Amino acid sequence: MKKISTYFNEENFTCPCCGKFKVAPGFLISLDLAREIAGVPFVINSGYRCEAHNSKVGGEADSAHVKACAVDIVVESGWHRWKIHEGLRLAEFVRIGHGKNFIHADLDPNKVQNVMWWYNH
Repeated sequence: MKKISTYFNEENFTCPCCGKFKVAPGFLISLDLAREIAGVPFVINSGYRCEAHNSKVGGEADSAHVKACAVDIVVESGWHRWKIHEGLRLAEFVRIGHGKNFIHADLDPNKVQNVMWWYNH
């Protein structure tokens, strides 16, 4: 497991089906900053996805995960969700989605900016 930043390693951005590593320029810097601000661990359950894996897990065709500029972060409690969300917001993440047990964060410049949403699943 090769460390690639203060808080993250290569495994966080390696597609689980094909083993390809990819992270968009600048994304890791922003994610490290968000993690620093939040002061709580960011457990990544989905980072980069190749198109085949993205399709397999039901991701949108134009998913920011395929562009290597998105992560899904495990959420353990309401307090943990608050800390992660605040870290992401203060690190200027412009797209934050909330699921039951995770937070999606991305910096996809080709999508609507300054938006937050809830997943229904």
